[in-house]
Amino acid sequence: MPTLIDNTKPKPQARSAVSAAARANGKGAAAGRLYQPRQPIYPKLVHGTWRAVKWALLIVTLTIYYVTPWIRWKRPEGFPQQAALVDFAGGRFYFFDIQLWPQDVHIITGLMIAGALTLFLVTALFGRLWCGYACPQTVWTDLYIVVERLFEGDRNARMRLDAAPLSFNKLWRKTGKHLVWLGIAFGTGGAWIFYFHDAPTLIRTFWTGQAPITAYVSCALLTATTYIFAGWMREQVCTYMCPWPRIQGAMLDEHSLQVTYLRDRGEPRGAHKKGQDWTGRGDCVDCRQCVVVCPMGIDIRDGSQLECINCGLCVDACDEIMSKLGRPTGLIAYDTDAAVANRACGQKATYKPVRSRTVYYAAALSLVGGLTLWSLATRPKADLHVIRDRNPMFVRMHDGAVRDGYTLKITNRTFFTRRFEVAFDGVPGARLSQPGGEGGRVTVTAPADQVVSLRIFVTAPADASLEPSTPGRFVVRAGDVQADAKTVFLSGAANPQ
Repeated sequence: MPTLIDNTKPKPQARSAVSAAARANGKGAAAGRLYQPRQPIYPKLVHGTWRAVKWALLIVTLTIYYVTPWIRWKRPEGFPQQAALVDFAGGRFYFFDIQLWPQDVHIITGLMIAGALTLFLVTALFGRLWCGYACPQTVWTDLYIVVERLFEGDRNARMRLDAAPLSFNKLWRKTGKHLVWLGIAFGTGGAWIFYFHDAPTLIRTFWTGQAPITAYVSCALLTATTYIFAGWMREQVCTYMCPWPRIQGAMLDEHSLQVTYLRDRGEPRGAHKKGQDWTGRGDCVDCRQCVVVCPMGIDIRDGSQLECINCGLCVDACDEIMSKLGRPTGLIAYDTDAAVANRACGQKATYKPVRSRTVYYAAALSLVGGLTLWSLATRPKADLHVIRDRNPMFVRMHDGAVRDGYTLKITNRTFFTRRFEVAFDGVPGARLSQPGGEGGRVTVTAPADQVVSLRIFVTAPADASLEPSTPGRFVVRAGDVQADAKTVFLSGAANPQ
């Protein structure tokens, strides 16, 4: 029986990849939407100064992240030997020779505020350098794109592969890419949990199922978020999830350096043939290389945009084209709105790194940073807290002496065991004693990095001239380590008339 083939029906069109340039022009976008479903961006590999800087920072930041938990640091026996460790179980944070207790939260707060002010100052001076060079989202996305290029090729090859029908070639390339992505994501989550447990111990117990449940949960969460954010969402994290692009508007002004298209030099733009005269036209040849290299898929020639992360890749791409055409580089460059406006008016471009905004940020950073460093440098090696007995408030002895009871909490913040001697100032002739002991010299041994509790009595002689409430002070000493705490001695004596 013959088979009839109907050629009158329209053939389904093959799915085509959407380029960054097409996305920049708004093709396929629904007008009026607050959220546009992600269209793939295929950033082209570019070579140049800023790309080299990004490679260097990528290597440095990833090395710091993955290597730091494995750095060993010699401390006395019984203490963690890991240089950087957040020990939630022990309530300590170790960073080389620095050890912070929960009571040092003000230092951690100061460091966070100083970090924020540093980010404000850098943004006011140089724009979104953090976003373009050091943000974890940028760093890991760059790393994922490197893997993508290794398996699928550069921009045009990736676009052709995505548009092609399913085949063995496409399958193995896509599968290999995603497996490596998952491996990097798992390594990222694994490195994170090493900051909270001893790394050599955890890497053994992790694979035997003996690690804390929090380690498995944290590793799984970091693996999932790294894979999704750097592999699938990419620029959408910056555009829709991160608040920083919107906050930065309060820190930028006309003197802030940003990646800028020099419109006064580039317009009118248009194609240029070899040997054609440049008179009456701008240097921009509308090659769109600045668009196809952009990891955010935007056209910098449209002006300052929320999506721009100031990575400088469009600068490298444009400089490469200008060099080939024999034109001056810098058509796209780090520049300020004020400088562009001045040149457009025929005036000399001026740059003002020192202005009220940057002075305020620098002054606040210096103040907070200085106070934080001072607090860190002058941290006491021991702390003393006094809890006075409330019932009975005092005891009058048979010989007329008055005794008050106290509980001392002595914190030894050092890495060594210390023997503290206790003294009391404020009551002349006062005698110290412990329950069940004779009066005299009172000492207590405080183990390294521990808090000890001491019950102590202060007895004032019968002939002591006392107020109903006499200010006093406990002092504990162990060599060069000293701590003190104020209190009161209650006697019940009548106020003198």
